[in-house]
Amino acid sequence: MKKRSLVLVTVDCLRADHVGFLGYSRPVTPNLDKLAENSTVFSNAIVAGAPTYFSFPAILASRYPLALGRDVLGIAPHEPTMATALHDAGYATAAFLACNPYLSRRYGYDQGFDVFQDFLNSAGSGPLPLGTTPGRLSNLNRMIQAGAGKSGLLAGAYEELYFWFCQWRTAQQDLPMETLRRYPAANVIVDQAQSWLSSLVEQPFFLWLHLMDPHHPYYPPEESLAALGVPNMTARRARFLNSFWNRGDIGPRRLKRHQAEILSLYDAGVYWVDQQLSRLVQALQNSQRWDETVFVVTADHGEAFLEHGDRYHSPTSLPEHLIHVPLLLRVPGLSGRRFSQRPFSLIHLAPTLLDAMGVSSPDRFQGRSAWEQISAGELQGEPAIIECIDGCNNPAQAEDRVRPRLMAVRDQELKLVVNFRENQDYLYDLKSDPGERMPLSSGQRTRDRVNLLQIARRHLLRTDDSQRTDLRLRARLRELQQSERMAGSSANLA
Repeated sequence: MKKRSLVLVTVDCLRADHVGFLGYSRPVTPNLDKLAENSTVFSNAIVAGAPTYFSFPAILASRYPLALGRDVLGIAPHEPTMATALHDAGYATAAFLACNPYLSRRYGYDQGFDVFQDFLNSAGSGPLPLGTTPGRLSNLNRMIQAGAGKSGLLAGAYEELYFWFCQWRTAQQDLPMETLRRYPAANVIVDQAQSWLSSLVEQPFFLWLHLMDPHHPYYPPEESLAALGVPNMTARRARFLNSFWNRGDIGPRRLKRHQAEILSLYDAGVYWVDQQLSRLVQALQNSQRWDETVFVVTADHGEAFLEHGDRYHSPTSLPEHLIHVPLLLRVPGLSGRRFSQRPFSLIHLAPTLLDAMGVSSPDRFQGRSAWEQISAGELQGEPAIIECIDGCNNPAQAEDRVRPRLMAVRDQELKLVVNFRENQDYLYDLKSDPGERMPLSSGQRTRDRVNLLQIARRHLLRTDDSQRTDLRLRARLRELQQSERMAGSSANLA
């Protein structure tokens, strides 16, 4: 019997409620919606951590993000992953990743791949950042800023005036959308994947694509905006919207003025992903590989658009729009089905996919295969654990990675959020309060709260595994060696 091949597509920042096959009314995913009709759809797929640097250890290595310690990032040297398991089983392996710095060789994500292209060395520098002014203007600006900072009122006035001054300056540059984009668009990644696929003969393969089109700053191709009927969205307008949306000196009320346009830019990025994945499917069909290929689409986390006043995907809380992601699993010979009740944690994704491929999972995986249940159409599910470091927005800074833990236990209708910094837990009834606006009082659902707290405690005890000490030490050694090399390079330049 011919071996199956595997395509895993991960889309950065893709919310579950912004795809059609999970109920979104805007037609942003027509091709995936059609594919979903004959695929297994998980309506309650939940990440094991967020954002990217806390999400991917679970996706590729079936390991909770903090299991090696809060100060360890990425995949440890020689840590078993889905890629290493398939590579050892004789699969051709390739990864094409759209310039996400946290999915790079530096953090071990190249392990197990014959071909690994992260585009980090070829990415453009992008537009002049907001607030950058050359020469004498820069010196003058610093003087004015220093003076304004001595008064709160003056500081606010300075920020407002300086924002509009920067808009006036950048308006002089009529740059096209593709020049403003920070990451390679999905068509670039799919082109590379198609070229690699065409070089294969009969060998089974594992292909991983990571697409960044929905990630901020939001600069989708103009044809995707036109396809969604977004009027008057020029590159200049998109640049203004991204600059305004990125302001840290104003509140949600003013930001909300442009929320609809920002959502249109985001949705157009999702639409472009959908169009390019359709091209990839067509290429697999044309090469007669589609009928033997398992095709998976999911995301590393979602994105905030002023829910609770937040933007982007900072790990300062674990709301549904951040942890609930789409998961579509197309397996040849398996009829379409939908699991919409209990949550499915992405900690179980790698062992499940390996099982579907007929490849044994590494013993160190923390997740378990659900392939037998999925095949039988009876997914039991269990509460999902999500964890990250509270407020870790810059993991390149070691001190950012040793802040208190933030953790959630997500069941079918209830979610418990444990904030270790505040020494407080919050219980939400997602059925009556889907927006998580009002946590239940300490006297409500006491038995359920105790049960979820016990699950959280067992998780903390389970993940404190001395057998993983070797992986932790390897990861720490790698980071120290990289820091030493960087220090040496800086010294040589000086």
